[in-house]
Amino acid sequence: MEGRRISGWLTAWDYAHRGLHGKGVPENSLAAAEAAIAAGMGIECDIQRSANGDAIVFHDWETDRLTGVRGATTELSTVALKELTYHGTEESPATLPEFLSAIGARVPLLIEIKSRPGYDVEATCEAVKDALADYLGDHSVMSFDPAVVIWFRKHSPATCAGLVMREDEHGYTQTKKQRLDAFNAAKPDFLAYHIAALPNDWVMGLRQSGLPILSWTVNSSETRKLALANVDALVSEGNGLP
Repeated sequence: MEGRRISGWLTAWDYAHRGLHGKGVPENSLAAAEAAIAAGMGIECDIQRSANGDAIVFHDWETDRLTGVRGATTELSTVALKELTYHGTEESPATLPEFLSAIGARVPLLIEIKSRPGYDVEATCEAVKDALADYLGDHSVMSFDPAVVIWFRKHSPATCAGLVMREDEHGYTQTKKQRLDAFNAAKPDFLAYHIAALPNDWVMGLRQSGLPILSWTVNSSETRKLALANVDALVSEGNGLP
């Protein structure tokens, strides 16, 4: 991993899950980013790709939960997505360049690239790489999809890239073999592990060997206590906030 951006900043922060969102402040919005910065937190955000190939800071594959307008995020142009507004606000989904410009390197970013079977995730990786080309702030990319980490290792080796993992029926790694195969293929700079699957002997062994371990979503006092005892940095929201 020589030359990769592995630094102490990664584990020196609490990260606001999808920004510091709440009533009147939508997740992954510029307002949520500003609230996280005001609270002295890093920011975790999600990336989808618009129909014309732009990286969009948005979590869902469909637009209705967050905007009230039905549509597939990947089938809408950036212009069409920018015409939508989050429930109860006048704010629209931001492109990743807009998000980076607003943050201005004030706090570190964890940028989760969304993927699913059959999706051209490499095109999203390219869009994210392009958006980050001149960004000077601390940042990492991460994904449940090991193909994302593999892509960045090949095409942007200086980018810190992590693997997100869970053990339930969602995602890519329901079985121990799938988890080991994904980890060995990706060779991630860090692991972001589901709080519901901790403590975990394998994860603890990786941590003891020096691999940074993050956990999500820390959303209660109980999960915060559990995370503080088992990982190096927390991705939190609600009652799990510091």
